[in-house]
Amino acid sequence: MPAELAAWPACTLGEAQLGDLELLTSGVFVPLRGFMDAADAASVAELGMLADGTPWPVPVTLDVPAAQVPADATRLVLQDQEGSPLAVLSMTERTTPPGADHPGLLRLAGPVTALRQPEHGPFRQLRRRPEDVRAELAGSRGGNVIACATRRPLNKRHLGQLRYYAGQLSARLLILPLVSGPAEIVTRPEALVRAVLAAAQHLPAGTLVVPVPLAPRGAGRGSPGPDAADLRAQGVVAAAYGATHLLADSPSVTSSPAGQKNGTLLLPGVPVPVIAPGEWAYDPRSEVWRPLALIEPGAEQGELTDAELGALLDSGAEVPAWFAPPSVARELRRARPPRSERGLVVFFTGLSGSGKSTIARGLAEALAERGDRTVSLLDGDHVRHLLSAGLTFSRADRDLNIARIGYVAAEVARHGGIAICAPIAPYAQARGAAREMVRAVGDFLLVYVSTPVEVCQARDRKGLYAKARAGLIKEFTGVSDPYEEPRDADLVIDTSTMTSQQAVDAVLKLLTQGGWLADAPGEPAEPGGAAQAKASGSMVRVGPAVRRL
Repeated sequence: MPAELAAWPACTLGEAQLGDLELLTSGVFVPLRGFMDAADAASVAELGMLADGTPWPVPVTLDVPAAQVPADATRLVLQDQEGSPLAVLSMTERTTPPGADHPGLLRLAGPVTALRQPEHGPFRQLRRRPEDVRAELAGSRGGNVIACATRRPLNKRHLGQLRYYAGQLSARLLILPLVSGPAEIVTRPEALVRAVLAAAQHLPAGTLVVPVPLAPRGAGRGSPGPDAADLRAQGVVAAAYGATHLLADSPSVTSSPAGQKNGTLLLPGVPVPVIAPGEWAYDPRSEVWRPLALIEPGAEQGELTDAELGALLDSGAEVPAWFAPPSVARELRRARPPRSERGLVVFFTGLSGSGKSTIARGLAEALAERGDRTVSLLDGDHVRHLLSAGLTFSRADRDLNIARIGYVAAEVARHGGIAICAPIAPYAQARGAAREMVRAVGDFLLVYVSTPVEVCQARDRKGLYAKARAGLIKEFTGVSDPYEEPRDADLVIDTSTMTSQQAVDAVLKLLTQGGWLADAPGEPAEPGGAAQAKASGSMVRVGPAVRRL
């Protein structure tokens, strides 16, 4: 490492940025030597080529907080989440990202120089360099290699298509699980790799599985949608690893966006033909998946949608054998256990004195009496004295407090427990960050205790509102500090119109109808949370809509 490294500014990259950096430094993104400047990015978005005319399908850019880059800096150390330096960016351009959603961002361009190899987590033995994979595939019979890049587990339709085209082209198979960003159905990238490895047991001998940190790509101008942008990026990766063909999984990517002509992706070097299988269905008479045109009309059986498969897994029902091999079904159940066994965070938010802590304690006690789930209570006051001791009530410290609560709650959920949280949590962004953290490992329900501020003040036993109005307490939510009412709550409760026991019962009903708790006597659960039920004279709907009591 250069001696000047310690004096250069540093920036910690996010997951998608770390993936792009690895693809740049490992040679997957050749001929790119670093992050694109504005001219290259605009040319790629409009024409599917770099400014010098080289075919290139997707922008590869780097946006960082402007505060982390001094005005006179010419180099920036790029580091991972643990603060370990991975590469140095030699800045040739700094601009404002076009249409940036978040102010204060800076778009940097320039070549990157790797300082060391990235340290991969699970399945690191599968994370191979492109030249090593190309060398192994070079001796394939017929010279053809079909790549399948995927963010979802492979089912029997995928397996049937891969076997069919491998036979048609006398080709080796290369399966590329895309492990940057959330995996569909199974959420976690390591679960995706396990499911793909289970499916690979049913593919021809010699099939290779190589995880790749390619983040989802957004649609550029002139592109029919994100699927097309993602397909073009997948073509770059497939070609870098030695593929001669790319199997597309979505019918929407078979048109010709920028960077694609006549079903062939125009990439640096050799163009990569895209195989578009068209519509396939399950033929119950022969018990195989095949092109729809080869099945007698009316006899075909369609594929399970993601929602249907998710509902099966949530309820603990068996995955049908016609949809997935038993080995894949086992991995699906491991990655997405039934809701009655899955980790859950019940996150209460509301003003001081709204009744959050009372309802949270009552819920924890009710679950302890049942004894069928492990419960942890993270009450706002207790957290302030222990986990967040020393924090102030500034916005930055409030957000840090919620981040700490979210982290602990996510760890409880990771191990199958129920965490009950009851902070004020006045800011939507912090609540959203906690939800995102938890949903990577379990489920998250937001309960808004919407008791009016006048009622909260009238029942204030600690005299906090009076002190705040007298100016003795600064930054007090509901008086001198704002409270952003949730628009994404799963349940809304007003304790000025109901007793605390009725509020606890309403939350228990939500958990039972959603399948997180075993059925209450005489009240069967409805998988997937599609049920409606009466509670305290008001309607409760378990699902994406708000429930208000």
